[in-house]
This record gives sequence, structure tokens and C-alpha cells, in this order.
Amino acid sequence: QVQLVESGGGLVQPGGSLRLSCAASGSIFSINSMGWYRQTPGKQRELVATITKVGSTNYADSVKGRFTISRDNAKNTVYLQMNSLKPEDTAVYYCNAVRVGLSKGEYWGQGTQVTVPS
Repeated sequence: QVQLVESGGGLVQPGGSLRLSCAASGSIFSINSMGWYRQTPGKQRELVATITKVGSTNYADSVKGRFTISRDNAKNTVYLQMNSLKPEDTAVYYCNAVRVGLSKGEYWGQGTQVTVPS
């Protein structure tokens, strides 16, 4: 199994910045990609950003130019640097990891709350 632990959430004023961290542990071999998703009450969980083991990234249109995803392979940790935060960014942010091969699986963290007041 893979365990994902998020940290860094909190309350930040509009225009401010926040950095989320997600540390993976357990059966981390063959993790192909990690990413961040977010969810607000009554809505489907949506992709924010993903990054592969080799550094290929993908972003939702709503966060392009403001958010940056990165990873430290030595620490098995992925980060989400969030700048120019807006009230619309308020959500629970979830870390995600995908493992391929014979031990294929998808894993989620418990989520961390990000609040940007109006």
C-alpha cells in the first residue's frame, strides 16, 4: 500500500501564496505520477496539476500561470506552490499517486483545507 500525507493547507488572503506538500510512503516503487486534485461541497473532484517521475507536468486551465507542481524524488514528496490565490481556489486539496505495473493502484491522501476568503 501507499500512504500519502498532505500538509501546508490553511487560510490565506486573496493574492497570497501557499505551498502544499505531499509525502508518499509504503510501497512507493513504480509510482508513475503524483498530483493534486481539489473538491468543494456539491462538486466533483477536479484535477489541479500532475507530475510524472521524469518531470512532465499538466495543469488545469484555471490554475495555469499561478500554480506550480514539483517533486523531490529523493524524498518521495510532491509540492504545489500556489500563488495569486483567489477565493475560487477555496477547496479541500487531495494528493494523488498512481502506481503502474503488477502492483498497479491509485492512492489518495486525506486532504488538506485551503481557504481564501472573499
